[in-house]
Amino acid sequence: MSKANGIPASDTHSPADAYPVPPFAHQKQPFPGLTGKKNPRPDHGEASYRGSGRLAGRKALITDGDSGIGRAVAIAFSREGADVVINYLPAEEEDAQEVVELIRAEHGKVVAIPGDIREESFCQLLVSQTAGALGGLDILVNNAGRQQFCESITDLSTEDFDSRFKTNLYAMFWITKASLEYLPRGALIINTSSVQAFKPSDILLDYSQTKAAIVAFTKSLAKQLGQKGIRVNAVAAGPYWTVLQCCGGQPQEKIEKFGASSPLGRPSQPAEIAPLYVTLASPESSYTSGQVWCSDGGTVTL
Repeated sequence: MSKANGIPASDTHSPADAYPVPPFAHQKQPFPGLTGKKNPRPDHGEASYRGSGRLAGRKALITDGDSGIGRAVAIAFSREGADVVINYLPAEEEDAQEVVELIRAEHGKVVAIPGDIREESFCQLLVSQTAGALGGLDILVNNAGRQQFCESITDLSTEDFDSRFKTNLYAMFWITKASLEYLPRGALIINTSSVQAFKPSDILLDYSQTKAAIVAFTKSLAKQLGQKGIRVNAVAAGPYWTVLQCCGGQPQEKIEKFGASSPLGRPSQPAEIAPLYVTLASPESSYTSGQVWCSDGGTVTL
């Protein structure tokens, strides 16, 4: 039986036993964090995802495509035949180059464009450069997000609140708006929301607000763009094992127990959510729009 990252690859194994379970080692990184320093290292499907040409000929832009869910989506899209552009912060260059090398080694087309999406002018440039590099754009994955725990609203500064909203919401608005110049009929947009939109934590006051707003943005935009033949959906992620948590997203004591309270008793790995993005992007989901698909191990029922 083959293995992916040390985990048996089997259609019959229990999902509760498929990946590492808490407790996890004490770990902390400065923002934005690097995948290689995460312990255990997340599985993005590097050794396990098998494509079948479902996205052949498509051209995708994935924000925060260097690590976590974005990396898993980039790998899956490429193996399904899509050309991809990944965006990331300059400090994440090491992670981005790992993705680029992996995809190019498999003869896929990938372009890496670093930059800060909190700036509207860069968001516009990112979209135009993507369309130029790929010869078009027909899949947009608004995945980038910033999470920083804060124990009390009295300690939450306006500067930090504004930064989170610019990363999670403003950038999505700016990038989506700019993309409409290029997205043809048959194009699609997938936004990354969170279970925090439906079951907000007390220490993620600002983050949960942005994720709830993404749900409303998705449903409203789907109604606007349906007549243009463009589908819009969202994926609500649960407790996923990414660098998002260890660079300020969660307190250390929560990281060590991360995912323990989920029905499956563990956090999910990015490789486990990428197939949802592929399914939403594929022709088989042609009548699916304005929906929020959840992947959280049963933590929240939508």
